[in-house]
Amino acid sequence: MYSIEQLEAFVLTVNTGSFSSAARSLNKAQSVVSQHVINLEIDCNSELFDRSGRYPQLTPAGKKLLPHAQVLLSQHQRLRDCAQSLDQQAVSELTIGLDEGIPLQKLSNIINELETQFPTITLEFLTASSIDIIDMIDTDRAVTGIIFSELTIPNHIDFESIGSIKFDMYVASSHPLAQQVCDNLANLKLHRQLLIRSRNTKSSSFQSAISPDAWYADNYYILLELALQGHGWCLLPNHIANNYVNSGQLVLLPSEFKEIGWQANVDVIQHNRYSHEPVFKQLRHSLRQLLSYSAC
Repeated sequence: MYSIEQLEAFVLTVNTGSFSSAARSLNKAQSVVSQHVINLEIDCNSELFDRSGRYPQLTPAGKKLLPHAQVLLSQHQRLRDCAQSLDQQAVSELTIGLDEGIPLQKLSNIINELETQFPTITLEFLTASSIDIIDMIDTDRAVTGIIFSELTIPNHIDFESIGSIKFDMYVASSHPLAQQVCDNLANLKLHRQLLIRSRNTKSSSFQSAISPDAWYADNYYILLELALQGHGWCLLPNHIANNYVNSGQLVLLPSEFKEIGWQANVDVIQHNRYSHEPVFKQLRHSLRQLLSYSAC
C-alpha cells in the first residue's frame, strides 16, 4: 500500500531533480528518500525513474502516476490543515494583499459587511504587484489576495475568479507613437516599453516584454506616471487611464487592429489552510461583488 512518505519522496524528486535535493528538502538522508521511491516502485510494479543518466528522469509510468500523486498530497495537506485548526480559536487578524491595478474604491462596502459579522477582527491592507501578493500568501505575510490572474500559482493556494478588467495599450499624446498608426507589433520594439515586474524581478504572465528597451515598476500608477512623461508605451487598466485619455494627456496606441487590448481576470486567492474559516468564506462571498460595486 502506498504511503504519504513514498509519494512525498517521489514528487519532491521530480520537483527538485534529484534524490539528494529531495532529501535536503525533507531533511532526511538520501538513502531514506531513495528507499521510499524504490518501495513505491515495488508497490506499483513499475519503474518510475530512469536512473541511467546523471539525474533521474521520469519513465512513462512515472509521468502517468505524477499528477495523481500531486493531487493526493494536496488533499492530504488540506486534511492536516483542517485537523490542526479544529482546536484553534477563531481568526482575530486578517491581512489582505491588494493589486493597485484593480479598482478598489468600493472596498469600504465589503469592509463594512466584514466588520458587522466579525466586530473584533483586526484588518491590515498591503499593496503590491499580483506576483508579489502570491509570494505574500505563500509565506503567510498575507492570508487573502486580490490579484490579476497568473498562470502559475502554488498548489496549496486556492483561487476564485470574481470578474475581469479591460486593459489597453497607451502612450502620452506627445510620444512619437501617438502620431503614427502601428500596422504590427514589431513597430513597438523600436520604442521603450513600460512593464510591471515583482520586487524579486518576476514578470507577470500577461505583461510580456516586446521591446528590448524596457523600464519596470511594481504598480500601475508608476507606469501611468512614466507614460504621461513620455518615457514609453505601456499596458494599463482602462479605469486608471480613462481620466487622462479624456483630458488629452494619454491616448490609446494608434493601431490598424481594431482591438489590441484584452480582459484580465481578477482572482481572490487564499492559502488553503484558511479557506474553511468562516471569516474567509464571508470575505470571498463579499469580494464576488467587488467589481460590480466598482462599476457603479
